[in-house]
Amino acid sequence: MKTLRIIFLLSLLAPGLVRAKVDLVTLPKRDKVQLTIYNSADLTLVRDNRSLTMRNGINRLEFSWANTLIDPTSLEIMPKAQSDRLTVESLDYPPRTKNLGIWSIRSDVGDEVPMEITYLTSGLSWRAFYMGTLSPDEQKMRLQGYVRVNNNSGEDYENAQVRLIVGKVNIIDQIAELASRSYPYGRPQPPYRFEGRAAGGLYKAKNAFIAMDMEFAEAAPMMAPAPKEIAKEGLSEYFLYTIEGTETIPDKWSKRLPSFEADDIPVVNLYKYEEERYGNQVIHFLSYKNDKEHNLGDTPIPGGMLKVFRALTDKAQEDTPALSYAGESSFMYIPVGQDIELNLGAVENITVEAKLMDYKTDDYLFNHKGNITGWNETLTYQVEVKNTRGIPVKVEIKRNFDARRWEIDNQGDCGTYEKVDADTVKYTLEMPAASTRVFSYTIDIPRGQRED
Repeated sequence: MKTLRIIFLLSLLAPGLVRAKVDLVTLPKRDKVQLTIYNSADLTLVRDNRSLTMRNGINRLEFSWANTLIDPTSLEIMPKAQSDRLTVESLDYPPRTKNLGIWSIRSDVGDEVPMEITYLTSGLSWRAFYMGTLSPDEQKMRLQGYVRVNNNSGEDYENAQVRLIVGKVNIIDQIAELASRSYPYGRPQPPYRFEGRAAGGLYKAKNAFIAMDMEFAEAAPMMAPAPKEIAKEGLSEYFLYTIEGTETIPDKWSKRLPSFEADDIPVVNLYKYEEERYGNQVIHFLSYKNDKEHNLGDTPIPGGMLKVFRALTDKAQEDTPALSYAGESSFMYIPVGQDIELNLGAVENITVEAKLMDYKTDDYLFNHKGNITGWNETLTYQVEVKNTRGIPVKVEIKRNFDARRWEIDNQGDCGTYEKVDADTVKYTLEMPAASTRVFSYTIDIPRGQRED
């Protein structure tokens, strides 16, 4: 398993000796690690916690990031306890040495001290996807959210707490480019002494990298094994999701983590027909709202892919009901209180056929040369709608006219009629299971000078 090569060099300066005696000790394993992964940039903040046995005097810590995508200019170390007795003197990048940095830490205590190493890395990413299960009558939906974390950073992360950031972050340099440089650029920050509370508190540091993460609340405590939950926090233009518990994510692995689950979400299934937009197909649309009335609304919903299935039997009658595939759709970030309409694709068990039954022209106008300059156009269409499904459905039919002025006469059971705009009308029909409905309309359109 890959791990960062981190060696603790303990230097004991004896009186009268020009050179120091150096003991090489392998750094203890991580106590815990926290990953804060952005989805709008190739950027992850890593907070690596270990307990180091400090000795009085200067302690040197060697850190190597070879074969990883760590940005060495972002490296920081901070004590989680006894911060008033520890001083980070420097972070040195030895000349003609690649992928290596050495911290010098002055300690007034000889004891084991919890320390946190923080840095930015590239190569970790996440995306959200969802599974929706419609009830047999398609009136409600169970929504299950997941995230897939991909690790191509060159480093294994064991028992990591995972935090996900939704929102756009602007960075001047690309972390992957910084990590690929032969030698770090710039100079490390001048020595500073940590200030702050005891272990678990927030510390002040003269460094924008640490200050960035101080906007976030402290990580949620670990919980006993159970169905995972996500703690969610608003951070101005960002939103932070903290996944319960810890996960091991080896390098070159992807891991699916549960995000949230909501039952009995009221939904609207609408089947749309618009020849100019969808051709002769009927398209299934699913809509709901991210609010309390829809058993949602606690947080924004990250954009992702939703696959929708329909339960063929009642869940109350069967623990694992059979499912049929209904369609899928991707969507963007959904703020709290916003409606969403998803295009699940074309269906074959609901059809709409619009036929031109009659066409004629009359009321001609002529100029002085006997040429036709205006007339009236009359078209009659018949629309047949079929629902071959075993449940009632709602069908929306739009008809578009290439004219500024027109008059329409509807015949038969056309459902609810609405003039949408200057050249579009809409019919909304509530279709019972296994039913057929036929209606017609006649439209009169003035052309040429008749239009004026």
